[in-house]
Amino acid sequence: MSRHSSILITGASGEIGHSLIDRLAAASSKPIVTLDLNPLVPDLARKVKQQFTGDIREAELLERIVATHEVDQVYHLAALLSTRSEFSPALAHKVNVEGTLNLLEFAQRQGESHGRPVLFFFPSSIAAYGIPTLAAKIAAGKISEDAFNFPTTMYGANKLYCEHLGRYYAQHYKQLAAETLSGKIDFRCIRFPGLISAVTVPSGGTSDYAPEMIHAAAQNQPYACFVRPDARIPFLAMPDAVEAIWKLVNCPKGQLSRSVYNVGAFAPSAGEVEAVVRKAFPSAVITYDLDAKRQTIVDSWPADVDDTAASRDWGHAPQYGFEAAFGDYLIPQIRKRYSR
Repeated sequence: MSRHSSILITGASGEIGHSLIDRLAAASSKPIVTLDLNPLVPDLARKVKQQFTGDIREAELLERIVATHEVDQVYHLAALLSTRSEFSPALAHKVNVEGTLNLLEFAQRQGESHGRPVLFFFPSSIAAYGIPTLAAKIAAGKISEDAFNFPTTMYGANKLYCEHLGRYYAQHYKQLAAETLSGKIDFRCIRFPGLISAVTVPSGGTSDYAPEMIHAAAQNQPYACFVRPDARIPFLAMPDAVEAIWKLVNCPKGQLSRSVYNVGAFAPSAGEVEAVVRKAFPSAVITYDLDAKRQTIVDSWPADVDDTAASRDWGHAPQYGFEAAFGDYLIPQIRKRYSR
């Protein structure tokens, strides 16, 4: 069987994967191949060339992909998310680090095989930051990519290390070898804030209190928020997250000043989110039941991020600010979801 030039998306059935498949299927002529523990829902499955079901740590599974596909773009979305990673740190390391290493080795071999760099997109997170005190967080304001890189969670440590792994493979891979082996991977990374999607249901992430409020209110269910009303982190609507990925991966390499970029859009407090939800759902029952441990994690993340480099280098310009994200995107679509 002849091999086809293809796009590989891992973790394709997750929150980002849903929207990214739609975007790539509409905008790219390359066939899409997916790898996930779970099969895609039928609407998404119709948009991909082939699905592989399994674990990114399985070398045999990656060999099966190589047998039929010449992969020249990798979107490595598969990960064990923040909350679960804290309960299972050893498993988080295996999935988030060893899984990423497997994919980087895969991309390196593909790049060596077909003689051109494989584009490798990796989604990082504001969990890569670790601000020591709430006072320091307030004083810092918008934080750049290179400040406070001292994560306090396993997920954040995994993400930060994988950022460095990607940079190593792209720029310094086997640098003592007789021949130059680096440059076979074009590694590009976005450090995402809290992502809010109207398409998928929140999965219990540390930043999910914002969408959880809407989902509960739309179902006439009470919601107890696990952070303080004044808790503040940056967010980005999912359509803007996918557009950011698209802009970054299609930007000429010479325009990029770094391999890891912050992106942001709006940074409301939990109380400000509550006010918007109550306005849309006047009968909403929203209370606060502080989870001190999760609050400590949120307090270690930036109140906002400096995304000047992304705006300058590849034109990051989110469509949805705070009011538009909730009023035009999230609330109408989530309301419709539960009114069927």
